Order: sequence, then C-alpha cells, then structure tokens
Amino acid sequence: MSGFRVLSLVRPFMSVLPEVSSPERKVPFQQRIMWTAIVLAIYLISSQIPLYGIMSSDSSDPLFWMRVILASNRGTLMELGISPIVTSGMIIQLLASANLLQVDFSLREDRMLYSGAQKLFALILSLGQATVYVLTGLYGPPSELGAGVCLLLILQLVVAGLIVILLDELLQKGYGLGSGISLFIATNVCETIVWKAFSPTTVNTGRGPEFEGAIVALFHLLFTWNNKTRALKEAFYRERLPNVSNLIATLAVFLVIIYLQGFRIEIPIKSTRVRGQQGAFPVKLFYTSNMPIMLVSALTSNYFIISQMLASRFPSNMFVNLLGTWDRTEDSPQLHAIGGIAYYLSPPTSMAGVFRDPIHALVYIAFTLTFCGVFSKVWIEVSGSGPREIAKQLKDNQMVIAGHRDAGMYKELKRVIPTAAAFGGALIGALSVVADLSGALGSGTGILLAVTIIYSYFEMGMKEATGISGSPLADLIG
Repeated sequence: MSGFRVLSLVRPFMSVLPEVSSPERKVPFQQRIMWTAIVLAIYLISSQIPLYGIMSSDSSDPLFWMRVILASNRGTLMELGISPIVTSGMIIQLLASANLLQVDFSLREDRMLYSGAQKLFALILSLGQATVYVLTGLYGPPSELGAGVCLLLILQLVVAGLIVILLDELLQKGYGLGSGISLFIATNVCETIVWKAFSPTTVNTGRGPEFEGAIVALFHLLFTWNNKTRALKEAFYRERLPNVSNLIATLAVFLVIIYLQGFRIEIPIKSTRVRGQQGAFPVKLFYTSNMPIMLVSALTSNYFIISQMLASRFPSNMFVNLLGTWDRTEDSPQLHAIGGIAYYLSPPTSMAGVFRDPIHALVYIAFTLTFCGVFSKVWIEVSGSGPREIAKQLKDNQMVIAGHRDAGMYKELKRVIPTAAAFGGALIGALSVVADLSGALGSGTGILLAVTIIYSYFEMGMKEATGISGSPLADLIG
C-alpha cells in the first residue's frame, strides 16, 4: 500500500472531525491578542476543575517528570494536557519525513488530509491514554469506582482532549498568536514559578507551619523573628521548600537565556527576481529552539515511568533493579530514583548532591549534553529545517546567498546549520543542567521552555509592530 493511499484512509473521517474554519481575511492584531487571552482563560479554568468521580489518592504520580512538557495538571480536566497533540504531531511528522506517509504540501487536499490525520490520531491517543489511566488505578481501584464512573472519567478526559485540540487549532489558524502547545507550556511553567514565589498556603515540614511561597516566607520571617540575620539566612537557604536563592537562580537563568537568544549568524541573501531586494537569513544559536530538551525530557520521563512500573511489579528482579530502584522521600509520597540507570539519568537535587556523588553528576551532565546535541542535529532533518531544505526554499523564492551560485548555497548552509544546531542543542542542555543544580523554580527544562516560548511571542509582537510580517521575505528570514 502506497504512502498516499495510507493518508487517503483519513478521508472518510474528515466529515465528522470537528474543525475550526480558517478566517476569511487576516485577523487584526488586537483581536488575535483577545482570542489568545480567551484560549488561555479556558485552559487555566480547565486546569483547576477536578475530574468528577476520582477518589482522593496520595500515591506517587507516575507522570511527575512529564507534567511540565505536557502542560498537564493531575486530577483535573487538563490531566492529558498537550500529550495527544505532541505525540500525534511527532509520529505523523516522522512517518512523513521517512516517506512512509507521502504528502505533497503544495496540494490543498493533501494538507487537509495531513492535518486531519494528526487530529484523528490525537483523538485516538486521548482515548487510549484515558483508558490506561483509569484502568491502571490512577484515580482509584476500578473495581471500587464502578464501570459507570470509569466510563465517565474516560469520557471527561477525551472531551477535554478534544477541547485542547480545537483551542490549539484556533490559534494556529490565525485567530490567535502562536500555537496552543507553546502557550499552554509557558503558562504552566510560569504558573508554577509564581505559585512557588507567592503561595500563601502553609506546609508543616516538622518544624511547625511555614509559608510555601518564597517571598511570602521572607517577609513573614523578617516580621516574626527577632534575629533578622537568622531570618534572612532561613529565607534564603531553607530546605525542602522554595527559598529566595531558588528565586534568584530562576531570574538569573531567565536573563542568561534571553541574552543568548540574540546570538546568531546572519547569512546575506538577495533576490534574483527583484533587483536591490536584500536580506539576511539568521542561523540562531538556538536553531532548534527548545525541541532538544523536550525530546530528552520525553525520553527520560518515559524511561522513568517504565522503570517504576517494572519495579512495583518485580521488586526483587536483578534486571529491573539495574534499570532503576525507587523509594519515597520523607515528606512526599512521590517516588525518586535511588539506584540503577534511572538514578544516573535523573538530575542531582542540589549542589550538595553533586559533591556527595560526583559520578552521578558527571554521568547526568554528559548524558544531557550529548543527547541534546544529537537530537538537535536529527531534528533539523526530521522537521525540514536542514541545509538542503533551506537551500530549496531560498531557490523557490528566487533568492541566493550573496557571493554564491545556486549550487554553492547548500554547501554554505551545510557548513553553518548542523554545527549551530548541535552546539545550540548542547548549550540548551547545559543551561537546563545549571538551572536544575542551582535549584531554580520550575525545573531547568520548564524554565527553558517558558523563556524560549515567551521570547518567540515577543518577536511575533515586534514583527506586528513594525508591520513586516506577512511578506515572503519576512516569513523566510524570520
């Protein structure tokens, strides 16, 4: 069966798949901001609405490591987050890049079928994930919940997954800014950071009730303790709860990433059609943006989930223990790796942990930097942003690199793009490691995702303000 025929199998479902119609004309920037705000409000409200029928459970969260990149919130309508969309998009894209799913993006029908395939597969994944979550007892033993409640939980998760798909499509079709995936990830990370900084709730860690928020705790300690020096030291360095040092580390990482976003190599290009039309194709230091750390996080998170499941079923098996051994911390039901491969793939909890076990730290750092660099190089080929594809885009737009003929463009781009992708990917991994070791709030991966996404929104706003968006040259070099 040919690739095109496989794609055509989606055609019967196109009439029943819900769809957001494209705008008849370009939506004004102010209205796009309004629609983006509405989508964000729906996501935030859904993240706080608990699923009806779940039993209260203090068990370990098997998806603990994936919550940031999935923009999900346990026990709520946003339990699945963007997982179905991201997984569906990556799998369909990999199939298309491997020519297992042949798509001609110059044909409108193929573009529609490709989009429909992603949406259909995302719905199937939503149903599959919801069924697995319910039947594996994430919300309570199925036998105690009953068949009716189990079906209701699955229905809630699938409907919520469909809503997320449509919200993402609404933004991508041009009604809003960017994509729902980026918006939800950035919001989830920023919400976590703000909560850990200003949370008014109290937590008892064995020394009496303390405010969870670092800033709230700082002022509370200064006002209630007579020894102000000791109060400041406690606020800056308290353990097991967010402290001011964590907040400063978070801000420092934010500023470093924003500073590095401006690093780029600009390759001069000129039009062969319009005399005097010139520009520059920017090869950014973070050429693949946050994709390398997302892929590494997804890889390790899935590995941790599988290791946990095997460890709970076969706790005395030697091979399972080699994959990872797990235990709970004193003040949390959440499982953490204490041995095996999983231990070396998980970040040290602090700088003190680095000095206690430097081998663990070195293995973790080497793994993160290497795989981020490798995934970044692989991703430029999978996503169609490699030197060959960029050279083709320039040629199709009747542009050439200044000082080079058509045949020399690929060689020039090959000299720059793969190196920038690999180095930028490794640097992204290094920043994530530094953020984790410094105790930055929201995890290193979360901060990187949030900053790169927010910066892309800033660039989008600047393009709209200067009025250069929409032209072929601007779209190509932007």
